[in-house]
Amino acid sequence: MNRMNYLMNGLAALAFIVLFSQCTGKTDNQTATAPTQTANAELSGMKIAYVEIDTLLSKYNFCIDLNEAMVKKSENVRLTLTEKSNALRKDQQEWQKKYENNAFLSPERAQQEYNRLAKMEQDLQELSNKLQNGLMEENNKNSLLFRDSINAFLKEYNKTHRYNLIFSNTGFDNLLYADSAFNITKEIVDGLNARYSAPAKK
Repeated sequence: MNRMNYLMNGLAALAFIVLFSQCTGKTDNQTATAPTQTANAELSGMKIAYVEIDTLLSKYNFCIDLNEAMVKKSENVRLTLTEKSNALRKDQQEWQKKYENNAFLSPERAQQEYNRLAKMEQDLQELSNKLQNGLMEENNKNSLLFRDSINAFLKEYNKTHRYNLIFSNTGFDNLLYADSAFNITKEIVDGLNARYSAPAKK
């Protein structure tokens, strides 16, 4: 059960780390005689920005709602498995006590009870695997939904803002240095939240 608890904690600490980039570069059909000079000339005319993913994850309401829902489901799974595990452990302890005190009517009866508990343990492991796989599948689905919502918004957003490149940045893993003038995180978060309608609370 320690491995199960470790997996549950990992899933509960859900982190949607999404790296995205959108590129709408221009095509140059002419043969370049000086590749470096041509590249520099093209770069000088590019419109570039970046988005801080950590901030996006913590302030985009859709991501917050997905995370809260996954944490709740993970906790429900953990509670279900813990309850069943405790009940099984209690039955196993009772079997051990009866066996040591020769309380079974016959060795056959003791074996039958032992087999029943072994089957319960097997069923619990299968249930654990099924529930954990279900959580991982939903987590993957949510990651795709999150990424698709970002990409769909940026596609509309860039129709008017016309950036050539929008970088993602997670704790400066991708950008060693960037002028804050190129940071459009707040604008993106505000735009995403403005068009997101939270589901009604049950």
